[in-house]
Amino acid sequence: MTFKSICAIEGVKTWGMKESKFGLALIEARGTAAGVFTRNLARAAPVELMRKQIKAGKLEAVIVNSGCANAYTGKRGYDDAVTMTEYAGSALGVKPRHVGVASTGVIGRYLDLPLIKRQCETVAPKIDHTPEAEILAAQAIMTTDTFPKHALIEKETFRVGGIAKGSGMIAPNMGTMLAFIYTDVEIDAKSLADSLKQATRRSFNRVVVDGDTSTNDIALCTATGSAGKVKHAEFSAALEACCRSLAEQIATDGEGATKLIEVTVRSAKKEEDAAKVARTVIESPLVKTAVYGEDPNWGRVVAAAGRAGVKFDPNAVSLWISDGKKKHPLVKSGEIIADLDAAKKAMHGRKVIFILDLATGKEEATAWGCDLTERYVEINGRYTT
Repeated sequence: MTFKSICAIEGVKTWGMKESKFGLALIEARGTAAGVFTRNLARAAPVELMRKQIKAGKLEAVIVNSGCANAYTGKRGYDDAVTMTEYAGSALGVKPRHVGVASTGVIGRYLDLPLIKRQCETVAPKIDHTPEAEILAAQAIMTTDTFPKHALIEKETFRVGGIAKGSGMIAPNMGTMLAFIYTDVEIDAKSLADSLKQATRRSFNRVVVDGDTSTNDIALCTATGSAGKVKHAEFSAALEACCRSLAEQIATDGEGATKLIEVTVRSAKKEEDAAKVARTVIESPLVKTAVYGEDPNWGRVVAAAGRAGVKFDPNAVSLWISDGKKKHPLVKSGEIIADLDAAKKAMHGRKVIFILDLATGKEEATAWGCDLTERYVEINGRYTT
């Protein structure tokens, strides 16, 4: 068994457990740290706490629970989040102010602190630096996810690894997702924060499953420094690649999804213009349902792009569809040239790719999402009961 993610990084130890829908994971790693968080005004208690604690630029451990979001829980919820850091600190022998905390699950419910304390005391003695450990940690933080999410980028002199959870309530500005990323690079807190923000903007903030933005999104990155210093651009690219891999996995695992949708918008005036158009196409219910039905309705793609708030000439755009192996043209410089049978065939697999050329500049961006199915309604219609 080989490493898939965080335990490939020297100095990282972890473990996790799951009891019905309630799970808990501990990760121990000392180093420089940075974080990014949800932009939802109704921020969960652990998010509020971590927005303060991450300012120190240092973490020694992280505690994560699943099954209860500890969101919309007021002062009691905040105090409970602090208590979680104390549980982890006591179990691992670190100061609570250097413990990261995250929660995921049902909103508007209070934590079962006796359960969390018991799970923490069970997990802490088992934390290890093994492939099994990182798998158990990734499984422990899952909610409606159907598979654990791992990513590992290995360069000649350093590594970046991460685990994540996310399946529903996913929209730009992060969704119901948690990500815990580790690297052996030596880097200062400000530079790490800058790199994480850029990587998030180009990965997690370009994922749309259902258009809802969560209360609990957290992505934390800790740099242990054991590999020494590397070129900042090289590290940033590796971190972005790690986040992108996790983002694609989250989109693939959208609640009830049968297909991953990838939209690349190119030839835009600005990267953010391309990102806006890509996100708008990805979040369109009409595009999502067309992909589910394997209906190559290119009109829906162009129509969604047209409401993104970005100026371009619809009569100048070009559009292709692909299954990842071969591109099929649908529109060329505003002229419909689609081979309907070939286009429909390209939608039969698990991944459907649209490439949209705006013909206005040289910048591009990619976003990820999934199709919209009956199963999504079934999952969310009975989420708390």
